[in-house]
Amino acid sequence: MGCLISTARDGGGNRRRPGNVGEIAVFVPGLRIPKAVDFLQSLGNCLPKSLVDRLTALRTRIVDMAGQEVPTATKSRRKTATRHGDSTLADLQLALEEYLPVLLGLVQDGNQLQHMINFCWVNQEDDSEETALPNAWYEVLSVLHLMAMLSLSQANLLLLPKTSTDGYQPKVTDECRRISIDIFLKAAGYLDCAIRNVLPKMPPELRTKLPVDLSEGVLQALCLQALGQSGDIHLGMAIDSAKATLAVKRRLACEMVKYWHQAHESIMNLRLANGWGEKHLLFVKWKYTEANAAAYYFHGLILDEGNTEKSHGMAVAALQAAEEFLKQSKKACEAFNTAPPTSRYPPLWGTMKYLSEKIPKDASSRERINRDLYSQEKIIQTAPALPDFAVALKPDDYILPEVDPSWNNCPHISI
Repeated sequence: MGCLISTARDGGGNRRRPGNVGEIAVFVPGLRIPKAVDFLQSLGNCLPKSLVDRLTALRTRIVDMAGQEVPTATKSRRKTATRHGDSTLADLQLALEEYLPVLLGLVQDGNQLQHMINFCWVNQEDDSEETALPNAWYEVLSVLHLMAMLSLSQANLLLLPKTSTDGYQPKVTDECRRISIDIFLKAAGYLDCAIRNVLPKMPPELRTKLPVDLSEGVLQALCLQALGQSGDIHLGMAIDSAKATLAVKRRLACEMVKYWHQAHESIMNLRLANGWGEKHLLFVKWKYTEANAAAYYFHGLILDEGNTEKSHGMAVAALQAAEEFLKQSKKACEAFNTAPPTSRYPPLWGTMKYLSEKIPKDASSRERINRDLYSQEKIIQTAPALPDFAVALKPDDYILPEVDPSWNNCPHISI
């Protein structure tokens, strides 16, 4: 059956904590790495040898790939992107997708085999070095989490500005932005499936033993930040489009505020005690602040289109709020990048490049015009409330695959 193991001391050499993770456009928490398990010893008397061998081969491939390549993926995002990182991440993703249908045979129809193997994974955000649990649903949950994190890593590679052939400043192509949106929604789909279809299958007492990496709050925050970053890309593309109205841009920005606010609510009270966990929380706070800057900016521009002293005064207050959030976001960005493991933010592009140039200029000019127009020495106005829009982006509807046909002729061992 195996016992529950969670230790911060044993096997200390297996944990990968790089001091610097390079440039980050998309934050990926410390990736969880599987450790080898002995399927033959646990299942040799219960399943055909061919099936045991297949489970062993599929998981061993993942253990080997993750152990060799995942640490590389967390070192230098730009170096990984320019060498083999993208294809390596895709290969590991494919290996996980091939393993999952075979793994699900252990949990189908209440199969008691799910309790016979002690699945062990090295943690990153939890104080414990590793966590081993005798439940195959834990393994399913860990696989979905890693699939989502690999997707976020792929999105990060796409969104690091690259020097163009024409010699101009580094930029992110429209194609990369469009592909990243699909990847974000796919990652959110894996996490949403984990929350809705995997966590509820685990007994409450077992869920309390999960590492913080896999707690519902962290999974929910990761899902929401994937939606939030997808919304940021949508907003950046709207800014670049001559056809997108101010109303469209404001709505996209206000939706971003909701995603990041909910992400912050999901993890603010969790025990994120080490570097990765603290850095995760700092990232969410930073992006939440950026989203507020964008929302108040576009809200202020729309209010300024009104023809009354009140609407103009509210517009100035909104733009002042945007400027203050912009200042806070720069401090939050610095706090995030200096938190261990240290990181760098790539050259400004997209939404924040636009806002960094426009907010100070428009806030100053609107305040000056309003003061001259209404003979006010100083604008004193509480920032108006942002409009409340329903969010449009949803996670992809990911469904756990069917159990692999290799289980069809195996006897069921039911509880």
